[in-house]
Amino acid sequence: MPVRARGRLHHTGIGRTHARAPVIMLIAGHDVRVVHAITGELLRELTIDPTRDYQPQKHNKPDP
Repeated sequence: MPVRARGRLHHTGIGRTHARAPVIMLIAGHDVRVVHAITGELLRELTIDPTRDYQPQKHNKPDP
């Protein structure tokens, strides 16, 4: 999902499960919420890092 911030295009990942899902992006400054357009489910919430072109999903690694 591309988002333009400070004149630069940034891409955000929402996962393969939702790759072709219709979404609504709610943007306020650098804060972004990606919501499934039909179900209303919050798919992703993030703050754009203007130093990165791609905004990866944060994966929690299990404790050893």
